[in-house]
Amino acid sequence: MAGRPRSPKGRALETLRRLGEEYPGTPRELCALRHDDAFQLLVATILSAQTTDERVNSVTPALFARYPTPEDLAQADPADVEALIHPTGFFRQKTKSLIGMAAALIHCHGGEVPSSMGELTALPGVGRKTANVIRSVGLGLPGLAVDTHVGRLARRLGLTAQTDPVKVERDLDPMVPAGERGALSLRLILHGRAVCVARRPRCAQCVLADYCPSAFIAR
Repeated sequence: MAGRPRSPKGRALETLRRLGEEYPGTPRELCALRHDDAFQLLVATILSAQTTDERVNSVTPALFARYPTPEDLAQADPADVEALIHPTGFFRQKTKSLIGMAAALIHCHGGEVPSSMGELTALPGVGRKTANVIRSVGLGLPGLAVDTHVGRLARRLGLTAQTDPVKVERDLDPMVPAGERGALSLRLILHGRAVCVARRPRCAQCVLADYCPSAFIAR
């Protein structure tokens, strides 16, 4: 395998290239949450907190059918929403966030999902990670979402020493082209689930092992 980059930026760019071959596709194609538009993605991402993408995908078809627009969701009976999303856990708080988010879209953004980080994070239930998912997957804008997988792999690859997601994002952003940030995040997540797992990373199967500072070191 050619090329063993030594600098953090070099490793980030080579990681982007190699994982692009392992997990090809656009951010939307790489995203595991099923959705048809930015509004549905926003709902699904809020639901994804503290649960699996598979669990979210199991409840969203009925939820989207019942509440296809922000206007519908903003006027929903909380008890009905809670019943639909109950399997995702934390269903009362998520219901409050969903209805509040939908109302904010109507009152502040004409029913459309905004694109700026500030406007997105001002919505109920939306933090920086969710906002970056919406920007990169739903709107085709730069956005590097940092979850536990992204943070773990970034530290193992020596791209950052930070543990705070916002600081990890700030370290990674300058290392790759803005338009590739969302794809890098999603590919790191896929690789973290399939190969670079938390307890027993499968270094012998990893396409990054020849330059990863943590390869074959138990962590």
